[in-house]
Amino acid sequence: MQLVAKSKAGKIFAFAVAGGSGFVIDIGVLFLLLHLTPMGPIIARIMSILCAMISNFFINRTFTFGQSERSLREEFIRYASVGAVGALLNYLIYVALLFLIPGFSPFLATFIGVIIVAIFSYFGYSRFVFNRKN
Repeated sequence: MQLVAKSKAGKIFAFAVAGGSGFVIDIGVLFLLLHLTPMGPIIARIMSILCAMISNFFINRTFTFGQSERSLREEFIRYASVGAVGALLNYLIYVALLFLIPGFSPFLATFIGVIIVAIFSYFGYSRFVFNRKN
């Protein structure tokens, strides 16, 4: 079932909601891994980013952009490549904040990285992943 946003404002709103849910997943998985496993914040964040990226693919595909004319596999590969660049930028911001500011909260560092990368991700997903083939 697809309930894709039609207007530009609707797509931005749906993207923000998807991003918010991804943020909750990212923070939730990070919290669980930091408190229930011996993982430190660096490795735990890699895992939390992967969980958020996979869930956001399906949310964005269903509610924000809709399916393109590509196969699910090709769409996911394109999504993962844009997402990997965004995740790398997000992760670099996260690590830089943790190393440059002793005692900085991993959760606040996550939030800052997510906000900075959101604009890049929206344009990458809308133009490279879920756009219609030309």
